[in-house]
This record gives sequence, structure tokens and C-alpha cells, in this order.
Amino acid sequence: MTLHTLATAHAHRLADLVAKYDGRAPRYTSYPTALQFSPDVDEATYRGWLAALPADEAVSLYVHVPFCARLCWFCGCNTRAMNRPEPIHEYVQLLKAEIGLLTDALPGRLPARAIHLGGGSPNMLSGEDLTALFEALGEAFDLTHDLEVAAELDPATLSRDWVRVAARHGLNRASLGVQNLDPAVQAAVNRQESFEQVAEAVRWLRDARVRSVNLDLMYGLPHQTTANTLSTIDALLRLAPERVALFGYAHVPWMKAHQQLIDEQALPGPAARLDQAEAAAERLEQAGYVRIGLDHFAREDEEMSLALREGRLKRNFQGYTTDAADTLLGLGASAIGRLPQGFVQNVAAEVGWRAAVKAGKLPVARGVALTDEDRFRGEIIERLMCDLAVDLSDVCARHDRSPVELADLIARLAPFVSDGLVRLEGSRLRVVGHGRLVVRSVCAVFDAYFESGPARHAKAL
Repeated sequence: MTLHTLATAHAHRLADLVAKYDGRAPRYTSYPTALQFSPDVDEATYRGWLAALPADEAVSLYVHVPFCARLCWFCGCNTRAMNRPEPIHEYVQLLKAEIGLLTDALPGRLPARAIHLGGGSPNMLSGEDLTALFEALGEAFDLTHDLEVAAELDPATLSRDWVRVAARHGLNRASLGVQNLDPAVQAAVNRQESFEQVAEAVRWLRDARVRSVNLDLMYGLPHQTTANTLSTIDALLRLAPERVALFGYAHVPWMKAHQQLIDEQALPGPAARLDQAEAAAERLEQAGYVRIGLDHFAREDEEMSLALREGRLKRNFQGYTTDAADTLLGLGASAIGRLPQGFVQNVAAEVGWRAAVKAGKLPVARGVALTDEDRFRGEIIERLMCDLAVDLSDVCARHDRSPVELADLIARLAPFVSDGLVRLEGSRLRVVGHGRLVVRSVCAVFDAYFESGPARHAKAL
């Protein structure tokens, strides 16, 4: 069989997978997913959960900054374009007030192991506001000696001064949004930036001794092709990032109205998206990066690769993580937190969040209390998303369940097994071959709440 014949057969195989499995499925950054959040979890519920936290157990903190200098049309985050400093300064003052409300509800000054600044673009904060925020967090929490401080940054608006201020407060991990360097793709999503801007941002971070730099890329954008995806990767590999994230664009204009500005006719189809994703993954693996879960890549000696090898990789609303804390406390509009008892989310609308904090209320809008069944299924789903494998007997034993209870669910895996995407080896379930591409659909088999539909989830491929 010639190489051309093999390539053609491979393309047909992927096309068949697209036709069969290109439905919609959750991203499983939590279980239950945010679709199950409800107002039944309110401020009183949250206060009870906070009061019950162990006073000596380290927590992690997430701070949401819902501002950008520009609104990228592909964005699915809770953010808005802002060109005046006054609303941002007031927002930081209210963040400080929320920190005070939160710590009043806690059993003491808890140790904090990690701080993640997300958005939006946290580098929209002025140096003074960034310092004020960290001072407030330092007063409220005992920041540990091994504190990880991460931030999501826009390289087109980042400054050397901002990096220097952030580094003084412990910034040691940064994620730069790049997406794609092709000018036509950038124009189609309202995100113009040059390779030189990205390279300069990386240089500033290296000079400030930020130990880990992640570059966020995307596939499936309008006018995106396999060729400009690979040329973007080849350029960025010159910057030697410790991590690369490769996200599929989720076109959900019914949820994000600004995505209606994107020309749907310019979006690549499912087969083209898949080709972009697989070609990019192959190029990154050839460059020595370890493929992790659904969409991450890391150097072999990087912490995320080590966590994968040691079976301690986790998944949360920021994606894949090495953060082992059982509690993540969210601050800011729309921020999501996880506690041993369940998930909570702040009011998403910034105006509502501001009003709640000004009224002296913890700005909780909704959440979900975890049941034993949720924890059981959630562990299976998390291990599949992280390790592409799970020992069902081990999970059953940890949750005092019988593997017999999973018989009906395992039977639903039959199509994946027959297509060579999933392998059952005794009690061990492994996602193999092209199964990685449909792992979210495999996880959905174990999701008691899953409802497929045209407007409920992003595309599975």
C-alpha cells in the first residue's frame, strides 16, 4: 500500500468519525456542569459551606477581571471592552470589599496556595490597582511560600511595567492569548496582534523570571486553515513556551451575541477543524511536547507532564491544572468556586455583582450541591478527561459502590469500542487512538444529566 493510499484511508477514517460523532457535548470543566447550577444554592448556603472549611487546609483563589481593551468576536468569556480607568479602579475597590465579606465568613485566615487572575484581561488593571488587590489578598489569606500566581494576559496590550509589578507580587505563570497569527483570521475575529508583540511579551516575562509561559492557540476560526495553523505553531515554537493550549472555537451565537459578527460561511467545516487540530498536535509532539488530555501540551519536564505521569492531573474551570487544593474560592463577577460541598457562582452581570457587594452581600447567584452520585460519576469523568483512562473497580471501591451498577453504562460504550476508540481491559477503561478526539462524548455516557441538543453544548469535535 502506498503512502498516498494510507493517507487517503486515514482521511476517510477521520471523515467517518466526524459524521458519526460530531454532536455536542460538555467540556467537563466540572461535574455536574454549569447547566445544573440553580438559585437553590444562595448566599446562605455559601456561608454555611465556607464556615465548615478546615482552618488549616490550603485553598486556591480565582479572581475574575471582566475587562479587555478590545472585544474579540470569538470570545466565550464574561468580559467587555473598556477604555476608561475609572470603572476598573472601582471594580478593584469592590473586589477588596468582596474579599472582606468572604474572609468574615471563613473560620480563620486560611492558607492560600494559588492565585489565578482570569478574565477578560487582568493586565487591564493598573499597577496601583494590582498592588492593592494583592495587598488585600495577603491580609485576608496566609500566602504560602510556594504560592503559584498565574495570569491570563493579552500580549497586544501588555506592558513591561505591568509584568514587573506582577512579578513583585509573585507572578510565576502566565498565559498569553495568541489564537492564530494569520492576518485574515485575525481580522475576521477582531484580534490583531503580531508575532513581534507576542515575542516581546514573552521576553518581558522571561526577564521577570516568570518560570512558565503558556501560549493559547485555537482551531476552527473563520478563514483558518491547516497551513496557517502550522505556520503559527512554527513561529511560536521559536519562543520555547513551557505549555501550549489548543482550543477548538465554540460557535455559540445564541449564548454570546458578539459571535454573530463572525461570518459563519468562513468557518471551517468539521473535517477541516479536525485536520487542523490533528496536524497541530502532531507538529507539537514532533517538537517534544507531551499531549495532555483534550487540548494541552507541555514539555516533558514541565509540572503538568509530571502530574499526568503521576496520575494527579486535575480539571477545573480554568482547564487542566496541577492544583491539588480541594477548595477554590472565586472572586469577581461570574467567578465560579468549588468547595467540598459543591459549586458556587457569583452574579455574572457586572452591574448585579457590583450592587450585591455594595449591599454587603456575598454576590452568589447560583450553584449546585454535590451528591454522592455526583462525586462518583465526577471522578470517572475527570479521570477520563485527564488520563484518558480509568479503573472503574478502583473508583467503585473508593465510593463504596459495586461495579455491577455500571453495567448499563458500559453497554452504552459499545459503539466506541467497535470503532476502536475505547478499549475495555477488565475493569480498566481506556480511550485509545482517535478516541481522544471524542473523549467528551465518552464522558457523556457517565453523565446522569446529559441532554444532547443543538443549543446546549459546544461541538464535540
